[in-house]
Amino acid sequence: MEYILSQLMNGLCQGAIYALMAIGYSVIVGVVGMVTFTYGEIMMIGAFGAYYTFLLVGNNLLVMILAAFAASFLIGIVVYKVCYERFFNAPRHISLLCTIGFSILAKNLAQIVFGPDTKPLQGIIDNRIFPINLFGLTLQIKLLQIIIIVLVVVLALALTLFFNRTKWGVMLRAVSQNREASYLVGINVKRVTMMGSCIGCAFGGVAGILLAINYFVVYPTMGAAYSIKAFSSSVLGGLVDLRFSALGGLTIGVIENMGISFSSASFRDIFAFGFLILVLVLRPQGFATKRGSRV
Repeated sequence: MEYILSQLMNGLCQGAIYALMAIGYSVIVGVVGMVTFTYGEIMMIGAFGAYYTFLLVGNNLLVMILAAFAASFLIGIVVYKVCYERFFNAPRHISLLCTIGFSILAKNLAQIVFGPDTKPLQGIIDNRIFPINLFGLTLQIKLLQIIIIVLVVVLALALTLFFNRTKWGVMLRAVSQNREASYLVGINVKRVTMMGSCIGCAFGGVAGILLAINYFVVYPTMGAAYSIKAFSSSVLGGLVDLRFSALGGLTIGVIENMGISFSSASFRDIFAFGFLILVLVLRPQGFATKRGSRV
């Protein structure tokens, strides 16, 4: 039973990272209005930005997170200019193909620039464990897990405040809900759309460094699998609803870890995507109250 509790805690930690990935992905889809296939490479670039910051300045988690945020934010500008800006009035598949091409390019350039080998990322957070007694059972919670969950909650709350209490946030919501009406009231839609894309990318970069810290490694192809997890989590939330996308990510993380507690770890993706298919068969709009609802 204690092993099950441990796996549940692992699932909550993993699910928190997936939730952050899904939030960033949903921001991009909601504001830009197009699905992206560059998200995994953006996460990878954020992780490498934090990794090289770690080599330069030493063990400072806050600085590493800021570096991941900044690196992914900047690459978000490039993605927007290359893949989105010229194609808003073009067929959607053109932008989609551009993101696929950019993903392949970024992945191969990363292997050339950073090297193809995995790079260890250890000692960022102390390996401390806090035992908690629950009804006669001992649950061992790692300091790493606490920090990851708290960081994700803080970032999600900060984004909520940004969307509801700031001028830029209100403009982003307006563009997400109706691009034409936003033009009519004087909003610079292109600039706001680029900002939304960059914010979503930045959250992906932070999720990338949290994954690297959780698994103690960073490597150029790390984003491939997690890009699909971000997309799947966002689909469970109706693609554009941040709250339910986060819930989708959290649920997938828990399902994965609880599933492998009864079987092999190689079945992790089977549980995750099997759950996704089951939910979409029974409820095509996912967890969202209605298809396409926005925060």
